[in-house]
Amino acid sequence: MTTLPRPITELSADEARRVVLRAQGFLGSPNRGAGVRGVLRRLGAVQLDTISVLARSHELVPYARLGAVGRKAVEDAYWKPRSAGASPARPHAFEYWSHAACILPIEEWPHFAFRRRAYRDRPHWHHELPDGVYEQVIKQLRAEGPLTATELGGAKRTGEWWDWSATKVAVERALMYGEVVCVERRGWKRVYDLAERAVPDALLHDELDDAECLRRLVRLAGQALGVGTRADIADYHRLKGEQVDAVIADSGLVPVAVEGWSKPAWADPAALETPPRGRHRTTLLSPFDSLVWERARTERIFGFTHRLEAYVPRHKRVYGYFAMPVLAGGRLVGRVDPAREGRTLVARQVALDGPKAVPAVARALLEAASWVDCADVRVERVDAPELREPLTRELARLPA
Repeated sequence: MTTLPRPITELSADEARRVVLRAQGFLGSPNRGAGVRGVLRRLGAVQLDTISVLARSHELVPYARLGAVGRKAVEDAYWKPRSAGASPARPHAFEYWSHAACILPIEEWPHFAFRRRAYRDRPHWHHELPDGVYEQVIKQLRAEGPLTATELGGAKRTGEWWDWSATKVAVERALMYGEVVCVERRGWKRVYDLAERAVPDALLHDELDDAECLRRLVRLAGQALGVGTRADIADYHRLKGEQVDAVIADSGLVPVAVEGWSKPAWADPAALETPPRGRHRTTLLSPFDSLVWERARTERIFGFTHRLEAYVPRHKRVYGYFAMPVLAGGRLVGRVDPAREGRTLVARQVALDGPKAVPAVARALLEAASWVDCADVRVERVDAPELREPLTRELARLPA
């Protein structure tokens, strides 16, 4: 941006952190009545990932905000369509490319028209699409109803994870184009259906121009973040910086300055109306949680360097395969690399931000263990060896 508007206010670093925590649902009483669907609409996007340690990331995200909501209830909230009497049941959510592969509220379908158009206009693809396969996939879905890639004829040509079959290439292409939609996962497999059948009629259109789509997504990102830089806002739905620049002045967000931030920031005006107050959540966070999914932002707000090491060679890992940050008192106070052995939650590696973090980490571990039906917690390694005994003692002292 060549000309930046004057900030309407300046936030201290602590004020900004609290605004972020409230916007993300970690400060104040959770809206349990709205439940998982309320969390989804508040965040605007919940990232999916194949890794499952305690649970999959899309389960961990509402758990971190609401507590021990049943795991089946989480899946039902995302994928079980609402009853509409005599009318066909309609979905609450759909899966599409946002920050990554994400669950999105169904009412945002029209606002991803800009991305569907971009995919349709894309000149080159990594996977070849043989003649006639795309049309055959659409024909089969129309005749047989919702199907997985396996049911369509097979997802892979070989055992290699990346070696998609022609059918899988075609149906994924149709998903990107918006002719096909995923509104359910079955056994972790996408279930594909024709968008014309699954998306409510009032939402099934690409009438919004790119600018209107982008204004909406920039506003949603600002609301979910509370306050963020241009890069933070762009990253939320993986927009380009110039796309944000083109619409941010008309998005409803307001310019602010934040103490210690080297870049200008934008905030949701509603987030500035009242000081953030209330109870802090103490919890383990998925590495794919939107509170921490952008590394530079996490360092700027919390002074916490976080990196997912699942894809790092074992001998190069510092904190473990799936190290989960621990949030307590509005701070990131440590991390835990968990595993499950039968009904035991195993803390394979624990890093603590000093002795004061011990009680919070113990509480977070016990609550997580209870949620995934583990009867106890075993600590294997603590990076500061002198804190292992206090942590073990605290785990024994607290009620399960």
